[in-house]
Amino acid sequence: MCGIVGLLMKDPEKYDLLGEYAAKMLEGMATRGCDSAGLAAYTDPAEGNGARKFSLFDPSGNLDWNELADGMREHAECEVDVSAKGNHAVIIPRGAADEAFRWMVENRPEAHVLSVGESVEVYKDAGHPFDIAERYGFSELSGSHVVAHTRMATESAVTWAHAHPFTVGEDFCLVHNGSLSNPHSLRRMLERHGMRFDTDNDTEAAARFLEWRLREGDTMEEAIRAGFRELDGFYTFLIGTKEHLALVRDPFACKPAVAAETEEYVAIASEFRSLAHLPGVSDADVFEPMPEEIYVWSKDSAVVAS
Repeated sequence: MCGIVGLLMKDPEKYDLLGEYAAKMLEGMATRGCDSAGLAAYTDPAEGNGARKFSLFDPSGNLDWNELADGMREHAECEVDVSAKGNHAVIIPRGAADEAFRWMVENRPEAHVLSVGESVEVYKDAGHPFDIAERYGFSELSGSHVVAHTRMATESAVTWAHAHPFTVGEDFCLVHNGSLSNPHSLRRMLERHGMRFDTDNDTEAAARFLEWRLREGDTMEEAIRAGFRELDGFYTFLIGTKEHLALVRDPFACKPAVAAETEEYVAIASEFRSLAHLPGVSDADVFEPMPEEIYVWSKDSAVVAS
């Protein structure tokens, strides 16, 4: 049993409220999973030609993030911004992101990459969701949309690496409540296509499958429909990209989900209790997403497609 949380703010003037709303929503899902938690926030895009955000994690807590940034500056000959919170950091090389990334991988292998993209910032760790939200300042985040998760482990270890969200490619993330029965066959198929896996978590297999379909040219809806054919098990998926928030449930809809939409936001959680504190929710369009239906909201239009 796990908890999922999603929030998309429709009005850019309300982006500063994203973290405040989402942090309370995440804490409301702590009873569904207190082993670990994580959050992906889509914030202001990195400025500069070729600039990218790297969300990084050091399990030891001993890495000097400023020293790492200095190394990037010297070897990639570019400006580098650093925002560190304990053993997490968001580092933004401006103008030579690929070169800076190669240098980091070769010279600072202890810096684990949680995400790469123009907009996404990822924070995740083992521990109680409330503590993690406080540790990394979730309530202070500003942006267009967020995807978050609380985990109760059932099929793999309790570690920061097994915590959700899982990210693949650029600006793509996925959280999952449920259990897949065929992650190993998916993994073998994707490895034949050159994909490398970081964990034995079934959610990583789903994330890599969907992102692979997107890279092969599928639209979001086409990729998810391919998932209906290939993913075996029970699941509610919440997916984030730079422009979209998407929700899908398996054909049996065994895992709960509820959505609330107002003129101000679209909010999603495993249980209504995580939505109850939101302003205007008493007047919201509240509904239970249907099985095997695809719900996609765009941050620009905030119109649902299914």
